[in-house]
Amino acid sequence: MNDLLTLPWETADDASPIAARMAAWAAREVIEQRYEPGMLLTEADLAEAQKASRTPAREAMLQLERWRLVRLVPKKGAIVTTVTGEERRDLLAVRAMFEIDAVHALSADAEVMEALAADLQFLLGRQREALSGDSSLDFASSDYAFHARIIRSGRNAVTDELLSTIGPRLARLTYQAVIDLPSALEDLFADHEQLTECACQGDSPRFTRLVRQHIDHGHFQQNRTR
Repeated sequence: MNDLLTLPWETADDASPIAARMAAWAAREVIEQRYEPGMLLTEADLAEAQKASRTPAREAMLQLERWRLVRLVPKKGAIVTTVTGEERRDLLAVRAMFEIDAVHALSADAEVMEALAADLQFLLGRQREALSGDSSLDFASSDYAFHARIIRSGRNAVTDELLSTIGPRLARLTYQAVIDLPSALEDLFADHEQLTECACQGDSPRFTRLVRQHIDHGHFQQNRTR
């Protein structure tokens, strides 16, 4: 399963550089809204929370900005960003475009299809566990890995780079979606089962329709139900 991408807080461990561990920890805090949008976050805050010096905290803050989870403010610290409607729309449109292109380009190579099917079934299993365990972050993490795996089946090195950069932001979108409308979780999972079937059959036209419906149902219907 070398084609599976993970998010920073899933891979950071004691062997990771302290700045990477701090950035991963802070990213999770932002996504789970313990650091709320608009909140001022300082290097001293990070250093104290992680019992580290301000030098790695400064590096961690720069990484958080690269992930667009914070906006640096000179001589003050960083402001936790707010997810706007435009950002949600644009990020999901880019993800959908990458997925559709990847499925369209899938060859009839049985080995490629078999590996994709195995990985997606594994990720569906993770999502089932998240549903039964009522873990919104675990579901958001496996949601990112699921869509990223489909995208990576297209074997485009540039999209791989972009996926790593926007991963925390995509996970943040999914986390917020399921927090805002918990009933959407089952629908998202059911969509993933259908998307798996279409992708593994190379059914590009149906996949295209379903992935757009999936985004609309999972990320925008809450705006219509309030």
